[in-house]
Amino acid sequence: MGTGNDTTVTEFIILGLTEDTTICVILFIVFLGIYVVTLMGNVSIIMLIRSSLQLQTPMYLFLCHLACVDIGYSSSVTPVMLMGFLREETSISIAGCIAQLCSVVTFGTAECFLLAVMAYDRYVAICFPLLYSTHMSPRICILLVGMSYLGGCVNAWTFTGCLLSLSFCGPNKVNHFFCDYSPLLKLSCSHDFASELIPAFSSGSIIVATVFIIVLSYVYILFSILKMSSAEGRHKAFSTCSSHLTAVTLFYGTITFIYVLPKSSYSTDQNKVVSVFYAVVIPMLNPLIYSLRNKEVKEAMIKLMARTHWLS
Repeated sequence: MGTGNDTTVTEFIILGLTEDTTICVILFIVFLGIYVVTLMGNVSIIMLIRSSLQLQTPMYLFLCHLACVDIGYSSSVTPVMLMGFLREETSISIAGCIAQLCSVVTFGTAECFLLAVMAYDRYVAICFPLLYSTHMSPRICILLVGMSYLGGCVNAWTFTGCLLSLSFCGPNKVNHFFCDYSPLLKLSCSHDFASELIPAFSSGSIIVATVFIIVLSYVYILFSILKMSSAEGRHKAFSTCSSHLTAVTLFYGTITFIYVLPKSSYSTDQNKVVSVFYAVVIPMLNPLIYSLRNKEVKEAMIKLMARTHWLS
């Protein structure tokens, strides 16, 4: 990273959320609990979907991969944050920082694409039910999932490439709880307009494209639901979309705050709080949203628990 003798920084110091030791202990307990619930919840969703015959549909295939992405997303950030609560100073090598940023961007971007894919899946299921098995065949589903992960990797390569072009020869204290691109950019002594514009354009394009797909899908879904003569049919259609809409609102509401609003409109502390929500809290909430608000998941869970009890 950098050229010549400019690079004198060999590691970064992660400042974390707070320096107050009492608050650090409290936050460590809270976020350790959140991380444990995140892992247990998402692993449970994956195991439930894989073991239940009634959940072997495209919608739950996408949900299974969303759970995998949430595990990766949370695991990219939370362990480093937890170490920060236990140490006076958390250091991370430049290579470790690049790896963390790459992981966060990959999983975060993949989540955007998967949420858009899930919206498209609901659109096909509700608007073209007779063609659903053709339009959402196993081959197409695997292709959509693969493209989601590929999109995450491409966006991560964009961020990583820009980061590798920077030189760090001054302060090395990152005012965040993980290696995010924006605070790292502030520490660089060589960044130019391109290093700011390219990642912003890449992320902005992905957010705009996926939001467009989600909004357009739900506009068509709404028109289809309103045309239904059966009240029961309308209720069933709304119920299959409610969990996804809740997850979309939470995720895009927070990343819009970080990546769309002008930086002057919020402080670094507000940035940290919102980042905690979308990188740590939302991966915990997603399995709860899809299990508590989804009738099929609840039924499959009850059947699995009954079968497990009978076998024991």
